[in-house]
Amino acid sequence: MLKVESINTFYGNIQALKGVSLEINEGEIVTLIGANGAGKTTTLMSLCGIVPPRSGQILFQGRPIQGLSGDKIVQMGIIQVPEGRRIFPNMSVMENLEMGAYLRTNKILVKQDVNMVMELFPILAQRRSQMGGTLSGGEQQMLAISRALMARPRVLLLDEPSLGLAPLIIKQIFEIIQKINREQGTTIFLVEQNANQALKLAHRGYVMENGCITLADHAEALLGNEEVRKAYLGM
Repeated sequence: MLKVESINTFYGNIQALKGVSLEINEGEIVTLIGANGAGKTTTLMSLCGIVPPRSGQILFQGRPIQGLSGDKIVQMGIIQVPEGRRIFPNMSVMENLEMGAYLRTNKILVKQDVNMVMELFPILAQRRSQMGGTLSGGEQQMLAISRALMARPRVLLLDEPSLGLAPLIIKQIFEIIQKINREQGTTIFLVEQNANQALKLAHRGYVMENGCITLADHAEALLGNEEVRKAYLGM
C-alpha cells in the first residue's frame, strides 16, 4: 500500500535520512523503532510531504507522492497523529473532531464517525464541550487519535503515542490502536520509542539507527533478536 524506496531527506545541509526503504501492506500494523534522534519522525514528515525527500521515491498504491503537498497527501488518506498531540487547545473536543473532518462533505457519515470515536474513547463524550488544552495528557492523546480518525485515514501514521503518558494510559492507547486496525481495517504505521509495546502490537517492524534502516523482520522475530533486546528492550 505504501512503499518507500531509498529516500534521502535533509534539513539544510544535514542529512537526516540515508537511503531509507520500507513497505507497509494494507491492513498491517508496522512499527519503526529506534533511539531518540534516529530519524523516525523525519520518516513520517517525509511521508506527509512536510519535509520532502531530496531523492528517492514514495509510492502510495503504486503512485509517486513525494512531490505532492501535505494537503494533497491528506486528501489521499494518509493522516498523521503528530508527536506531542498538537491538538487545538483553545477549541473544544467537538471542534477538534470537526477539524479532523474538515475535508469531508457527507454530514451524516461525519456524525456517525463522531459517535464511533466517542465509543472508542468514552471519556471524550463526557468532555465534548471542554477546551482541548484543559484535558489531561492521556485525554489529549485520545483526542489527537480521534481527530485523525475523523478524516477516515487509509493509512494512519502515529508518532510516539505513548510519549509522556502513565503506564495504564499507554496500555489503553495501545489496545485502542489494535482495535482500530482489527475492527476498522485501518493500516497503521507506528513510530515509537517504547519498542517492547510497539513490537508486541505490530505485525512487522523496522529498526532505525542514524537515519538508516538496520533491521527489518516480523515483530515477533525482532522481539527475540538479541541485538534488539539489548539495545531497545533493556534485556
